[in-house]
Amino acid sequence: MQQDPHAPDGTRTFGFLLLDNFTLISLATAIEPLRMANQLAGRELYRWYTLGIDGQPIKASDGLQVTPDVAVSVPLSLDMVIVCGGVGPSRSVQREHIAWLQSQARLPRHLGAICTGSWALAKAGLLDGYEASVHWECLAAMQEAFPRVILTPQLFSIDRDRATCSGGTVPLDMVLTLIGRHHGRELAAGISEMFICDRVRGESDHQRVPLKHVLGTTQPKLLDIVALMEANLEEPIGLDELAGYVDLSRRQLERLFHNHLHCAPSRYYLKLRLTRARQLLKQTSCSIIDVASVCGFVSTPHFSKCYRELFGMPPRDERLGSGTMDLSPIPATKDADVLLKSAAFDPLAQGPVSSAKAALKQAWGEPSYASMRIKR
Repeated sequence: MQQDPHAPDGTRTFGFLLLDNFTLISLATAIEPLRMANQLAGRELYRWYTLGIDGQPIKASDGLQVTPDVAVSVPLSLDMVIVCGGVGPSRSVQREHIAWLQSQARLPRHLGAICTGSWALAKAGLLDGYEASVHWECLAAMQEAFPRVILTPQLFSIDRDRATCSGGTVPLDMVLTLIGRHHGRELAAGISEMFICDRVRGESDHQRVPLKHVLGTTQPKLLDIVALMEANLEEPIGLDELAGYVDLSRRQLERLFHNHLHCAPSRYYLKLRLTRARQLLKQTSCSIIDVASVCGFVSTPHFSKCYRELFGMPPRDERLGSGTMDLSPIPATKDADVLLKSAAFDPLAQGPVSSAKAALKQAWGEPSYASMRIKR
């Protein structure tokens, strides 16, 4: 494997394999935390390369083109390979992708995927027996195409040496979690603050999969009822009234929920209200009493009881667990200054040059440069 002669000890190298029509936002939110980790640490904790089958420009779903740093034929030493998917993954995955991913799986490295990139790993047989996440739009198709993959509605899943996530901004949360495991929560919290990210979502957070995507168009009355529920969380509507809105009897309403959502309508309604309460507890400073009221609970003790039964903890514990750490700036270290002045930024260095080096050099004058002390 080709090694960079200037790589500092302990630097982790990521390779981002770009599929045709990949989503640019997902790629950016995966790479930016790595860049900021280097900036706050004042040294190259991470480096990254974009990869393609032949090194030719690859078009993102928004029409912009990215020219990969390296073709997959170049034998780089990588710690982790992340497949970047987007629109139409079943059409974007080629035999060359499959063969290369399988070759990487035989090496001691981790594999991952963002947005719909999990399709490529599953197609290569590299997610069999693993928990995996994918963008909700691709969830049903993957469940049918790859029954051996343990698909989950979670925003992201880290199962042994596989890390997969849905799209949009979720790669930010997954990569921050990985950075926290590598270098501690303090660094991850610092990156979150730099990106003005109020809360780092965890593996327990789920995607909100639109019900119409699960049911299709076969149950319009059920979709209408759920829409009414979602629009009336603060003042819940009675089941008889809900049934009347769509010209059903209460018994027909209950049968509809049991057949298609596998629960009673009252239970589904309660879960909607509690899920909304969880969002408010994690993302706002509203008091627990106010959260209970906004979500249709007339009694705080009853709210706490229902919350504990669904989420396994009382609302108070949920609120306490969502705080961020207070970070104090720490002066840049001498080692970081030496690194920046070294030949690590020599443009004449042989082999592909990671963008991490240029980004770290550019960050040298930033106030946040080397503001975190990383334990060796």
